[in-house]
Amino acid sequence: MLVLEQLTRRFGHRVAVDAVDATLHPGQVVGFLGPNGAGKTTTIKMVAGLLVPSSGRVLVDGVDNVRSPEEARRKLAYIPDRPYVPERLSARELLAFIAGLYGLPESVVNDAGLRELQRFGLKGREDDLLSSYSHGMRQRVLLASAFMRRPRVLLVDEPMVGLDPQGMRLVKRVLREAADAGAVVLMSTHTLDIVEEVCDRVLVIARGRLLADGAVSELVARVPAHAGQRATLEDLFLQLTGSSEEVLE
Repeated sequence: MLVLEQLTRRFGHRVAVDAVDATLHPGQVVGFLGPNGAGKTTTIKMVAGLLVPSSGRVLVDGVDNVRSPEEARRKLAYIPDRPYVPERLSARELLAFIAGLYGLPESVVNDAGLRELQRFGLKGREDDLLSSYSHGMRQRVLLASAFMRRPRVLLVDEPMVGLDPQGMRLVKRVLREAADAGAVVLMSTHTLDIVEEVCDRVLVIARGRLLADGAVSELVARVPAHAGQRATLEDLFLQLTGSSEEVLE
């Protein structure tokens, strides 16, 4: 379970995330939506332990990630939107390095690690330097390293960026499989059709405030039909967050 309690982050006088409350349960893929600058990445970085909240707290499976950061980090994995990998390592060496960081035995790399590389379409490339990997391959090797650890909470920021259609289909499937195996998956994205296809629930944030939380169908049902057409997730998003002109003001 992932719990956000009055989670707040200020940068000087600016409030980037404003008293966000949410409880995310195992078995859910949760879409995290909002316009650029809404506070999504700041929220995810606080959950991941990369930023300390100004107030409020994050509980990862009951563990406060500020008071017990190492224990909390062992329970979660974070995949950023811009996948950085050490280019002088191979995929196998990267998995071994990550396993060492978390005190995992070498057998985890040789078993779960190589199995995940194969699942993410990287079989035969295990010993190639990561400098030779495309953006999409780097995204997949980081996903493989995360799944190798079997995290209780998986944070993914724009996971479909740079992926071809085959890669997108694979990532959608494995995120669903992770949730079905009992993990919490929180996915920040602007790709609304992916959210409608994969997510059990959505959180919508704008100007640091959580505006909506619920199942896609339930939230969309609140939006009036227009010209006889059923409302969409895009209609809900624009109703809650405003048009592009309003966001830029």
